[in-house]
Formats: sequence, C-alpha cells, structure tokens
Amino acid sequence: DNVEWSEEQEANARSKVQENSSQLLPQDKQEEYEVNANRYWDDFYKIHENGFFKDRHWLFTEFPELAPNRNPSQNEVSGCKCGYKEESSNEGLGSCENGHCSLETRAENQLNVVGSTSEFCTQQPAHQEHREPNPSAGDYPGSSATYRILEVGCGAGNTVFPILQTNNDPGLFVYCCDFSTVAVGLVQTNAEYDSSRCFAFVHDLCNDQSPFPMPEGSLDIVILIFVLSAILPEKMQCVVTRLSRLLKPGGMILLRDYGRYDLAQLRFKKGQCLSDNFYVRGDGTRVYFFTQDELDDLFTTAGLEKIQNLVDRRLQVNRGKQMTMYRVWIQCKYRKPLPLSPEE
Repeated sequence: DNVEWSEEQEANARSKVQENSSQLLPQDKQEEYEVNANRYWDDFYKIHENGFFKDRHWLFTEFPELAPNRNPSQNEVSGCKCGYKEESSNEGLGSCENGHCSLETRAENQLNVVGSTSEFCTQQPAHQEHREPNPSAGDYPGSSATYRILEVGCGAGNTVFPILQTNNDPGLFVYCCDFSTVAVGLVQTNAEYDSSRCFAFVHDLCNDQSPFPMPEGSLDIVILIFVLSAILPEKMQCVVTRLSRLLKPGGMILLRDYGRYDLAQLRFKKGQCLSDNFYVRGDGTRVYFFTQDELDDLFTTAGLEKIQNLVDRRLQVNRGKQMTMYRVWIQCKYRKPLPLSPEE
C-alpha cells in the first residue's frame, strides 16, 4: 500500500503515455463519442447490469462522513487511512485492456468487500416517475431530512445501497443520479430501494440547463467516485462549480478517481487517445487520468477549500499469472467555506 515509485519507473510510465498518446483520434470521431456518450453507458449497463461492480463498503473507512454517528472532527483528516484490504483473489487482475479492468471498470474490484451484496431485479428497468418538484418552494424529495447526500454517477447502486444499509440515521436522505437511464432503472428496481430515504434520477451533469431535484445550498455531501474522469476535460470545471452550489456551508465533495500513470492508462494502445491523458475504451466510454494539482485547481476555482488531496499508489500481485501491477488513485475532500462571523 502507498508504494513509492522509483525515478526509473516514473520515467518508463511517462514514456508509455507519450507513446500511446502520439496518435490522436480524428476530431469527427471524438465528437461522435461525446454526442453518443449516454448510449455507450446505457449499453454498458444493459450488458453488465449489476454484475460488474461490487458494493463499496470501504467507503466508511475512507469517507467516515458517510457513516452514522458522524464526528465533525473527522472532516479535518488530511491523510488517507487506507484501512481497506485488497482481495486475495486473482480474479480480474492482469486482465485490464483498453482501459477496463474486468469486474470493476473503475478499478475498485480489488478492494475488500464486507457484508452482503444487494440483489437486483432482472426485470425491465422501471422508468422514473414523472413529477415536477419545486425545490425553491421547499417541495422536493428529502426536504424534511437533516443530512442529505448526493451521489453523482451512481451506476447500479454500489455506493448508495451500502450507505442506506449502514447508516440508519433517521434524518438521512440519499439522492443518486446517473447519465444512464438503464443504470437508474437498476437502482429503482432494486429490492433495497426505499423512496422514503432515497431518490434516484437521470441527470446529465454537462447540461447546465438540466435541473436538480433539490435546491442550491441544501446538501451536506456530494460523492464523485470514478465519475469526473468520464467527462470531457473542458467541461469538468462547469460540472464541479455546479455541484459546489448545491452544498451547504461546511458541506463537502468527496472524490476518488484515476491518477496519472495508473495501470489502466499505461495499457491503452495507440489510436485510443482523445487528448492529453484522456482516452476512449473499446466500448466507447471515456476516461481521464488526473494529477493532484489539476483536481485542486478545479475545486478551488469553484470556491471550495482543501481538506484532503492525496495520491494512493498500490502494488497488486497476480500470483497465478506472476504479474505485478501498479494502480494510482487520487482521493480528495473539499469543503464549502463557512460564512465569516461578524468579528472576522
């Protein structure tokens, strides 16, 4: 865990990225991937349903803000506890190709999972109920809650349901949204979905005309887990700024995402690079690989203050295939400043 890289290893990684990014996709193909982004993710969830991701019970070690009996002082942690273990199973390790790691596209399948996995219905996903809440008038799902969490890019619910199962705070309400209507359907048809504690909805983060069901300044936590990296880089700042407006003063954005020179980036082939450190996978979904400074710029430009911004480098060993693999993730916590007191 948290392995140090030698100068030679970093130089080799930099060389591989220079090689696989030396040939960019034509602009018309890049535009096609942007225009059809929702279709590629819908296809992904139609194929895999809930079988691709594992429930993220490590969330409560890395992000205690999501657990019951929250201790406000925990928000001040500046280092990573990294208290989860990696799976001893070799399944999926060493089979990362075209930016995908088998069983867990977002590279978390190697994290230890405890507890039971939710069972998803295999019936046709139900369409979201069409209702027109009026957040500005206080008429919106979760309006009576005292602690509100939004997960962006919820997929099949592998973050939402562990939170609902673990956190029995009666004042908790969890919102979750995804670009993919198929993914949201999987959440809504899950036997664990409780509309009195959760509201799942389809949302395009990149469309600033697409309204949220809750008003600005109403959320305590926004979760971004391997989501920001799927967005066109030039649209990231707008997305982060929009999300920051939803936070209460003192509210936080929690992020975990791909770091520069992660195994998945090094395994891309020529012809899959869209722009610097931004690639398209074989199934049409896209991924960006961040540095700490890039993420810090995005969040501080949106008016948030840094609580945590760290690189988590891990060495994974597939003993069956006698392979070693280096993963690089970045974990961040950024907070909306509290208003200054009159004395200040």
